[in-house]
Order: sequence, then structure tokens, then C-alpha cells
Amino acid sequence: MQRRESPPASAADRVATFLATGFGAGYGPIAPGTWGSIPGLAIAWAMERVAGAWGVAAAAAVFALAGTWAADRTARRLGAKDPGLIVVDEIAGQLVTLLFLPPTPRVLIAGFFLFRALDIWKPWPARRLEGLPGGSGIMADDLMVGLYANLILHALALWRPVWLGLA
Repeated sequence: MQRRESPPASAADRVATFLATGFGAGYGPIAPGTWGSIPGLAIAWAMERVAGAWGVAAAAAVFALAGTWAADRTARRLGAKDPGLIVVDEIAGQLVTLLFLPPTPRVLIAGFFLFRALDIWKPWPARRLEGLPGGSGIMADDLMVGLYANLILHALALWRPVWLGLA
């Protein structure tokens, strides 16, 4: 059973919790990881429009680094290894999934479902990466799954671009 969240003790705790919970998405009533992937889609779409593919890459790096800190701090405060309400890892993983792909509706939808399926399955070595300590373990498996999903989407874009609305 997951421990109830205690009130943040400091401003840094509040910032960490806000980021770790994906701006509140992690408080979704069921399937918090699925709710946590949605901000990743929105951020990827917005960054691609504003700053191009490298903007999405920069956002992925920022969320991976800041998210590792936030996840670690929040998990420690909650006294749990990987509490379900921490979803910043899903945001970072979703951003990695969509790296260097055009944000067409089909790419976004395919990226969302592919990432979620792989995140649940956690093919090797993603599941082993969960064993890393603290925020690194929370973040690493989702980054690996995002890489897998990205490679699959790039293969689909080359093999059957029409499926992703690219032809």
C-alpha cells in the first residue's frame, strides 16, 4: 500500500512535488502513468512548433535531469521507492519517444500508445534499470522505453510513412 503524501516541508519540496507529479497529472484517479504521459505529448507538440526538433531534445534533457532530482526528493519524502503519483518519468519518456519526429496527429497518437504499452511491458533492460537507486531508477526505465518507442516509430516512418500520416 502506498503511503499518503505528507505536506511538503520546504519550497524545494513543493517545487519537486509539482514537477515529480507532472504538474498534478500524477494525482489522476486511475493509471497515473497514462495521465502523466499526456503533458509529455503537449510539451513535445509545443516545443516542436516553437523551437523545432532540437527544442524537443532540449525539453527531454531538462525533464530527464530535473525530473531525476524531483523524483528522488519526492520519493524520499514519501518514504516509497517509486510512488505511482511520480510521473515526471513518463513526461521525459514520452518526449524521448517523439524525438526527431514530426508532431502529426498520427505520430502523437502512435507515440502515446506505443510508449504506454512498452512502459507497462518494460522489455529488457528497462525493467533492470528500475533497480538503480533513487530518482535514477525512477527515470531510467522510462527513458529506455522511450528510446525503444522512438526507434520503432522511426522504423515505421521509413517503412510505412502513410501509417503515421507522413506520406
